Amino acid sequence: MSDYAYDPELADIVPFLPTVIDWSDIPQARANMEQLILAAAPGDPPPDQVTFEDRSIPGPVGAPQVLVRIYRPMAATSPSPALLYIHGGGFCFGSIETEHLGAASVAIGTNAITVSVEYRLAPEHPFPAGAEDCYAALVWMKNEAISLGIDPDRIAVTGSSAGGGLSAAVALMARDRGGPQLCFQALGIPELDDRLDTPSMKAFTDTPLWNRPNAEMSWRCYLGENPGENLPQNHDDSPGEVSPYAAPARSEDLSGLPPAYISTMQFDPLRDEGIHYALRLLESGVTVELHQFPGTFHGSSLVTSANVSKRATAEMSLAIRRALHGPR
Repeated sequence: MSDYAYDPELADIVPFLPTVIDWSDIPQARANMEQLILAAAPGDPPPDQVTFEDRSIPGPVGAPQVLVRIYRPMAATSPSPALLYIHGGGFCFGSIETEHLGAASVAIGTNAITVSVEYRLAPEHPFPAGAEDCYAALVWMKNEAISLGIDPDRIAVTGSSAGGGLSAAVALMARDRGGPQLCFQALGIPELDDRLDTPSMKAFTDTPLWNRPNAEMSWRCYLGENPGENLPQNHDDSPGEVSPYAAPARSEDLSGLPPAYISTMQFDPLRDEGIHYALRLLESGVTVELHQFPGTFHGSSLVTSANVSKRATAEMSLAIRRALHGPR
């Protein structure tokens, strides 16, 4: 492994983290990822601070129902602001179970009803399955706002890694389809660009947890055999072009999107696409807060004891809370 200047509180754990994912055995890779995440975040949410329940909701037209887990902070009042929470995992891994404690913590930290969505995973279900499942969850939240105790004017979306990319996609879909209006998007270390041509993507080929080889396989699984299918209506790109709902960095128009918070990590192949997306949002007139954390790598927040991890988690939560509740 190259000599990266990791934060001292992260450096000791790096040798114990995987750099290679066996993409030839997706079920085993999922099990390994789940074990890693649950080991980093053991335990259950504090029952005196948040409750949760599972529901099956209508999926996209012609598709199966979608499982969601709804978290209600004890301190929330009705109607409450709400958050659509989309788990990460390279479009191929992760679940509402692996993100259980994380989603509950976000609900508590933002004091918002939080809906975590169990979207279909690639490669069994390539794009647009996952993105459409997430959008269906957003539509359901808006349609059921009264029964859920949600303020329909204060709904935000958040996710990290592939969840960040899917969150950006949902924001684009909501804008283009005249769907539920989001008040905020919080994109943590987002996976946004299938072209893999940024300096950080070219440089970081052996970083822990995520690197260029893993990114290449992730996009290959997610885009499937016909990446040019399911383009937005009236899309003018040539046949075979990838939809911006799959790779939001490909969107030519970022105007009219909700304000954003975007975080990136220094030694993460996804670093530059997150920064570039933030700058393009700013150029399009969208309010953006961008934070690049030094000495970090993709998924380094799993080391929850590190001060830089605590800052990253707290600042994301604070940004969402301010967007949903206003300055306090």
